[in-house]
Amino acid sequence: MDQPSGRSFMQVLCEKYSPENFPYRRGPGMGVHVPATPQGSPMKDRLNLPSVLVLNSCGITCAGEENEIAAFCAHVSELDLSDNKLDNWHEVSKIVSNVPHLEFLNLSSNPLNLSVLERTCAGSFAGVRKLVLNNSKASWETVHTILQELPDLEELFLCLNDYETVSCSPVCCQSLKLLHITDNNLQDWTEIRKLGIMFPSLDTLVLANNHLTTIEESNDSLARLFPNLRSISLHRSGEVLKSAWEDHGQPNPFPKLEEVRLLGIPLLQSYTTEERRKLLIARLPSIIKLNGSVVTDGEREDSERFFIRYYLDFPQEEVPYRYHELVTKYGKLEPLAVVDLRPRSSAKVEVHFKDKVEEISIRLDQTVAELKKQLKTVVHLSTSNMLLYYFDHEAPFGPEEMKYNSRALHSYGIQDGDKFFVEPKSK
Repeated sequence: MDQPSGRSFMQVLCEKYSPENFPYRRGPGMGVHVPATPQGSPMKDRLNLPSVLVLNSCGITCAGEENEIAAFCAHVSELDLSDNKLDNWHEVSKIVSNVPHLEFLNLSSNPLNLSVLERTCAGSFAGVRKLVLNNSKASWETVHTILQELPDLEELFLCLNDYETVSCSPVCCQSLKLLHITDNNLQDWTEIRKLGIMFPSLDTLVLANNHLTTIEESNDSLARLFPNLRSISLHRSGEVLKSAWEDHGQPNPFPKLEEVRLLGIPLLQSYTTEERRKLLIARLPSIIKLNGSVVTDGEREDSERFFIRYYLDFPQEEVPYRYHELVTKYGKLEPLAVVDLRPRSSAKVEVHFKDKVEEISIRLDQTVAELKKQLKTVVHLSTSNMLLYYFDHEAPFGPEEMKYNSRALHSYGIQDGDKFFVEPKSK
């Protein structure tokens, strides 16, 4: 059932965390006592508030009484207000300014693009370290204002905001370590390089689902733009890898890169799953995790050896620089011998009966009884009157009588050139 519209933060808080819904539990920070007010406050005498408040999809449009927010939320550190109806930054500021220990704030899917965020208003967010603005359609001007007023911001989420370009902030945000900017409409790599300029300390960059064109940037330039980048996600990001894959210069433009996520990349679809993983691991010598899976020392060595053999027969002008590095490390390896491990389906054998020898081809998926039927036309004996012996030319114990009619021939390990001896049963 849809929540009623036009409700305040404080109203929803009282309803959700009332003693009826959350019985009082003893312990620090578990209950907050508020004396009754002469005006007859709708609040209960005691609310049981956790330090993490989840008030998503509650129809909140405004803050409510600020003194009551301050009384109840002094210990709150995380606040989820996603999917509400907050369309005024001033109302958000009234809430946040009265939560002094707030570190995580989720404002996703609120129509906050309908109002302008002023710097005085953004100042109330100063203590926030993790801010989520997914699907809020927040403008870059709003983001810049936030960045200037949040000196300790470490994680920022700007997904689903329909960005086609990136607007550079007038000041760098040195504190930001993680940026999620997935599911936007960013296509030109020149827009992504602006993120490196704005966030020089970036550790993790998530760019999935942005249909990016190829990176037109030298490795030295990329290293300067993202000097601290440790993890990058490029899931379903178009042709972003094309130039890097075809570049025959130095690999791994990000000097501290350890973790990469690459799925749904068109350039890699022509390879098998095994080839994709091994070629990527070999190309990226510093990564310790690929697509969420740890790269072990053994897997790295296998991948690097695979890489050498993969490019053995390529023209010199198409061989990546990494190939020469790995040849220096392992030497120029010979191709692996192709071993067919599938079970043999047939064999050419000799059938000895009396003074006659006849070479025939037999199927190895049949049973001893079926072989005897095949031999009827060769030795002119009925199966009931047939003694059959198998002689493996490598076996030390002589011919073995094939007593068990239901036994499969392949279980004997029959090879080309092996011999069968047929005798009639004694009367």
